[in-house]
Amino acid sequence: MTDMLSATQISTSGMKAQAVRLRHVSENIANVDTPGYRRKMVSFEEAADFGRPSGGVTTSATQLDQSDLPELFDPSHPMANAEGYYRGSNVDLVIEIADSREASRSYEANLRVFEQSRQMSSSLLDLIRR
Repeated sequence: MTDMLSATQISTSGMKAQAVRLRHVSENIANVDTPGYRRKMVSFEEAADFGRPSGGVTTSATQLDQSDLPELFDPSHPMANAEGYYRGSNVDLVIEIADSREASRSYEANLRVFEQSRQMSSSLLDLIRR
């Protein structure tokens, strides 16, 4: 029974991690045209219980993409300098859409594992009751 419990805990940690990733992706997409905005990123780390690996994942602290912000020319922009340039956002929509698809598919895979574990636990309890 503990293996099935750990399978649900592992899949739950995966769903939580992918939900955090999707939140950051949606924030990046929402701020694609925000001047000076830096892309938010998150990485995954192995979860540990009392110093021992638990098999699950956790997310690291949010990191900002330190790549250079593009210089955009628009003299009418309120943030433009004397030469007419301002710093744009370093968010690339193609990358964000790809990350979004990967995160949602990983979330769905973890959800399927969770559902299968729950069904197996239910079937085991039915067999024990007989």
